[in-house]
Amino acid sequence: MTLLSVLDYLAVFIFALTGALAASRAQLDLVGFLFIASLTAVGGGTVRDLLLNRDMVFWVADPLFIGTACSAAVLVFFTAHRLESRRRALDWLDAGALSVAVPAGVGVALSLGHSPAVVVMMGMATGAFGGLMRDVVCNEVPMVLRQGELYLSAAFAGALATLAVVALGGSTVLALLACAAVTFLLRAGSLRFGWRLPVYRARPPRG
Repeated sequence: MTLLSVLDYLAVFIFALTGALAASRAQLDLVGFLFIASLTAVGGGTVRDLLLNRDMVFWVADPLFIGTACSAAVLVFFTAHRLESRRRALDWLDAGALSVAVPAGVGVALSLGHSPAVVVMMGMATGAFGGLMRDVVCNEVPMVLRQGELYLSAAFAGALATLAVVALGGSTVLALLACAAVTFLLRAGSLRFGWRLPVYRARPPRG
């Protein structure tokens, strides 16, 4: 199994956990859990593969990805009630999933020889779209749109870290590890310490 496959499997499993937690908050049945978990798990990677025009979308080429997502959904269906705060668990699991999915997207784009701009965009798309689909379907405010929080910016910084390591002559493995570390540290800092970026404030027109 290649490093990119491992990253995809980890991203699928952890994002599926977040999708199932969102389904538990919405009080859905088991089929609803399976659907939301699978949608969240493969959403970002599907967008990535379609945009990059890969021969086959990753989970179509290997249906075991869907089995992995469904296993995560069943696990959460029977254990979610044990969590003290499902909202908090969802936030932190999503941070972990983001830090795996961004390097997965970056790694695929790098392996196909795309330009730095495309590499960065594919990292962000792979990390963000699954959670965005989950939140929209479950009628939640999307995490990517929470005011000032480091989410897309964390993915952006992680993808840039990959390019920096590659430019300095580092190996692909080291570059992807740097991507994961930077993404997680920034997202975790936003959750734990309230790190924020300045947001736009409307001002009345002059005169």
